[in-house]
Amino acid sequence: MSFDGITVSCIRNELDHALCGGRIAKIAQPEQDELLLTIKNNSKTYRLLISASASCPLAYLRDTNKPSPMNAPNFCMLLRKHAGGGLITAVSQPGLERILQLEIEHHDEMGDIRHERLVVELMGKYSNIILVNEENTIVDAIKHISFNVSSVREVLPGRKYFIPETQNKLDPLSISENEFNRKIFERPASTAKAISSSLTGISSPAAEEICFRASIDGGLPTEGLSTLERQHLYHTFLRMMEDIKEKKYDPVIYLKDHVPVEFSVMEMEHLQDLEVRHYDSVSLLIRDYYEQKEKISRIRQKSVDLRKNVSTLLERNVKKLSLQKKQLKDTEKKDKYRIYGELLNTYGYSLVKGDKQLETVNYYTNEPITVPLDPLYSPSDNAKRYFARYNKLKRTAEDLTKRIEMTEKDVIHLESISTSLELAETESDLEQIRKELMDFGYLRHKAERKKKGEASLPLHFISSDGFDIYVGKNNYQNEEVSFHIAGPDDWWFHAKNMPGSHVIVKTGGKELPDKVFEEAAGLAAYYSRGRMAPKVEIDYTIRRNLRKPNSARPGFVVYYTNYSLMAAPSLFGLKQVQQ
Repeated sequence: MSFDGITVSCIRNELDHALCGGRIAKIAQPEQDELLLTIKNNSKTYRLLISASASCPLAYLRDTNKPSPMNAPNFCMLLRKHAGGGLITAVSQPGLERILQLEIEHHDEMGDIRHERLVVELMGKYSNIILVNEENTIVDAIKHISFNVSSVREVLPGRKYFIPETQNKLDPLSISENEFNRKIFERPASTAKAISSSLTGISSPAAEEICFRASIDGGLPTEGLSTLERQHLYHTFLRMMEDIKEKKYDPVIYLKDHVPVEFSVMEMEHLQDLEVRHYDSVSLLIRDYYEQKEKISRIRQKSVDLRKNVSTLLERNVKKLSLQKKQLKDTEKKDKYRIYGELLNTYGYSLVKGDKQLETVNYYTNEPITVPLDPLYSPSDNAKRYFARYNKLKRTAEDLTKRIEMTEKDVIHLESISTSLELAETESDLEQIRKELMDFGYLRHKAERKKKGEASLPLHFISSDGFDIYVGKNNYQNEEVSFHIAGPDDWWFHAKNMPGSHVIVKTGGKELPDKVFEEAAGLAAYYSRGRMAPKVEIDYTIRRNLRKPNSARPGFVVYYTNYSLMAAPSLFGLKQVQQ
């Protein structure tokens, strides 16, 4: 389920119990669109993370801090002034909107009590964090929205705050049966679509669940429902709303092949065939479900420039390779000119200047052949001209063959870098990829800045049988894994005929169980371009069978003895060791 109004209501309930009566001890802004509030309440310390990211807006309680910039951004400084040390008096949600409101009581510079409201709007690309004063005037926002950006609502200091109209949707917590029937069944759409698009805070999965509980196909048009089905649908919807009002939440994550595919704060009966993982806290659910997604989203944002450069370079080299191959094909007629020259030298004695062709037999094939002549030149000069064309095309073919080989290497290299960008998990990974691009002349060298933080290292997993497995996330790490971490008797895995990670299993002198081969192959499939495929062919061999050709690009190896198996991309059964 997306971060809809039902999920927000569950979070509001959890935050209300944990934070009401607590004081804001610390305010940080780890990212441009993110806040981390540290609140002390009932001898406990809570950390509330609020993100207004367009791709991954969320709010939840977490156990750990996040690194923040040395110099706090302006919004963070203003918030410290207006809310630092403040008392959280209430956490509310208007209707079933995707909005959280933290009511804060604090003392101003004169010692007078002031009441502020921190409004958290979790609305996809329209997400924002807004500080509003007692007069309902915007003090500031983490994102400024001018009239040039939105004609519906400006979000700027000094403007009045109001909740934007959500396309004339109705509040599902207070809607009557007549309003429900008028709004839903008079809409020309599928039943599930009509529910999600007519009611505030109801996502598509929630609408599908309502239809499923009512034994109605959510894809059926609303006008196709009978009177009995309409009544049953409304009462099913009403029971779900009663559960929300009574705070009957059951945070769960649904998994397929042990990979999270959906989450909800109440049981989703239409997903009953999937594996279910229950949580005591919605914050723990959000942390598990979104943390990896958020990290990937951040890395993708920070690698936009690299992705664009690599994509442009790859496209350019693919076009260049196509052109070079076409030019090479044009040189295939060089042998024809050589034969023309040889035939003129052999049989040209019978010709005179002014003849336009030579009719003879090709002694290579014993077939008749006509050799065109330029009447302005003698037969011997015509032969020389044909040999000159032959030699020129021969030199061109030799040069193009070398160029094609280099361009093919560039294409393969850039495809591997493109895959490395998909596998990157940290900023250090991106820096390693950037360095590789500069080392091979794809990017200009820039003055290196010393950056704090740990160096990017290969991934380290422990198999279900206790064997160490190492995975390279880019070409430099593949080199490290295969030729420095691995011993000659360790096993090496890689997706066949596609860019991907080198995976090494440390044997420790032991024979590997079959299960370890399957787990390592699943890793090699997962960390490859075929990650989304149901099955990937994996080559595996003893490390001593690998060879690195002279002048080969990093991560490029050859092998002539190997086994193969088909594996589904999977991390199941593996425990990742934090570096």
